[in-house]
Amino acid sequence: MTSPIQAFGIDIGGSGIKGAPVDLEKGEFAQKRLRIPTPENAGPDEVAFTVKQILDEYEVEDGTPVGVAFPAPVKPGRKLSFMANLAQSWVGTDVEAALSEKTGRRVHVINDADAAGLAEAKYGAAKNCDGLVFVTTLGTGIGTAIIMNGVLVPNTELGHLIVKGKDAETLASEAARSREDLSWKKWGKRLTAYYQTVEHYFSPDLFVVGGGVSKKSEKFFPYIDIQTEIVPADLLNTAGIVGAAYFAAEKQSAK
Repeated sequence: MTSPIQAFGIDIGGSGIKGAPVDLEKGEFAQKRLRIPTPENAGPDEVAFTVKQILDEYEVEDGTPVGVAFPAPVKPGRKLSFMANLAQSWVGTDVEAALSEKTGRRVHVINDADAAGLAEAKYGAAKNCDGLVFVTTLGTGIGTAIIMNGVLVPNTELGHLIVKGKDAETLASEAARSREDLSWKKWGKRLTAYYQTVEHYFSPDLFVVGGGVSKKSEKFFPYIDIQTEIVPADLLNTAGIVGAAYFAAEKQSAK
């Protein structure tokens, strides 16, 4: 059971839905994370049922801030216009309203890359960083979060920048590296092309690289040739849950 001073975070992915109570002082899980495989038909009803399972398992009390990191650009009160990694039945759905109604509790929904960005800005590699910080998550795609002087600019989709005539995700994601069996050096050159494109358009002060592969940063960082400082994320795969919980607590305290 979570205490009233904690928040609860859930990270919805294409293969798994994960949740844990979060210690907001430390930016860490207060208890061990629970992961349930994403339902085969991952529509609103099925995903909401799994989210409710996780909340019930931890006996999350009413009033506890609950944040959900979701794999699409989301705006409260607006219907989803695009979905890549879950069922297409999400299109036309107000994600926050649907999950709140179907789970029977108020939830606050944030894009998954934005959740990771908030976590790194509050607790991790981008903490106390002034200027423009780009947090990128390398995985199935390339997620991006922009933090300007500690403030999130939400719902960017800059993993879809065109690099060398291709969508950057198809060229330089971790999935592309695995699919094409690229060496770390060859992948580093592709990442160089991506990050140089971001540098050209945005002139950031810092890149933070997250996603599970970031724990192997020593294997590919030496091959990324850019002007901007680039560092691995601190929170790794905990960032989505921690960021979602922090986001929910901030939204709830603002009311």
